[in-house]
Amino acid sequence: MSECGCSSATMLRVCVVLILICLHMCCASSDCTSHDDRDAVSKDEAEKATKLKLGSIALLLVAGGLGVSLPLIGKKIPALQPENDIFFMVKAFAAGVILCTGFVHILPDAFERLSSPCLEDTTAGKFPFAGFVAMLSAMGTLMIDTFATGYYKRQHFSNNSGSKQVNVVVDEEEHAGHVHVHTHASHGHAHGSTEMIRRRIVSQVLEIGIVVHSVIIGISLGASQSIDTIKPLMAALSFHQFFEGLGLGGCISLAELKSKSTVIMATFFSVTAPVGIGIGMGMSSGLGYRKESKEAIMVEGMLNAASAGILIYMSLVDLLAPDFMNPRLQSNLWLHLAAYLSLVLGAASMSLLAIWA
Repeated sequence: MSECGCSSATMLRVCVVLILICLHMCCASSDCTSHDDRDAVSKDEAEKATKLKLGSIALLLVAGGLGVSLPLIGKKIPALQPENDIFFMVKAFAAGVILCTGFVHILPDAFERLSSPCLEDTTAGKFPFAGFVAMLSAMGTLMIDTFATGYYKRQHFSNNSGSKQVNVVVDEEEHAGHVHVHTHASHGHAHGSTEMIRRRIVSQVLEIGIVVHSVIIGISLGASQSIDTIKPLMAALSFHQFFEGLGLGGCISLAELKSKSTVIMATFFSVTAPVGIGIGMGMSSGLGYRKESKEAIMVEGMLNAASAGILIYMSLVDLLAPDFMNPRLQSNLWLHLAAYLSLVLGAASMSLLAIWA
């Protein structure tokens, strides 16, 4: 399973590099707003805004860290173990949060940015790129999901085929009746290994989608100079990061990664929004970042659309479908209804935040 850990680190590094490249593209001069509007903020207001941004860095760090840590700590609680019914409810709540994040928070932002009047004379203004990029992102996630799972599955069977053949031959020589039992035991072990590999791939791809969005909202807050905008965003984004952390933490806990990998993934999520705020503050204070430039609008819209496609696919295909088609859930009406209620509560909790952020 070390390959999964290596792929996780590689995917996260690629994600960071892509974001930094896109942010570099945003440092452009083709601004859709007048310079007078940006310079209208007084020095006193700018200082207050800076203090609020520094406070929001600490607030989002705590909120994100707490959210992603709760499911990981919950693994030690007997009631939250996979063999208990409440486990299905917790997973459904987390999936509802992630599904709502994609549909209600990120995808509308992508449509809004890519439908900006500033882009009317560009290709983006003449083609529905938000939906197109989200679709391509979901298709790309499907390819990564299936190809990676197939690769590790083939690798697992090729590594174990030799020992399996030896065991079968020995059993045939000693007692013919043992062949059937041993072969099924090997099959069960292989199925369990494949399922665990799939869970690890899901947690890694899901983190990339969430991290991209976290950086974007952090930059948006950091680049803002309006106190009236920053104050409500601080509160709303704190809850936003907390609930997103719950969803991601639940998937990481299911993957049963090594302690080091778990800490890295949890920490990476926790710091991305605060880092985004820091980047936004630096860019808006003199690095040439123009939030309303054509390049910034297009890049932010494309990244949001791609992130939405990833989260929508992962929540429906990899999180909800396997659980709600599970025979254990379908054979228990009350558990089925409870899981569905948890799904609705998770989506409703995140939808409520859309009023403010």
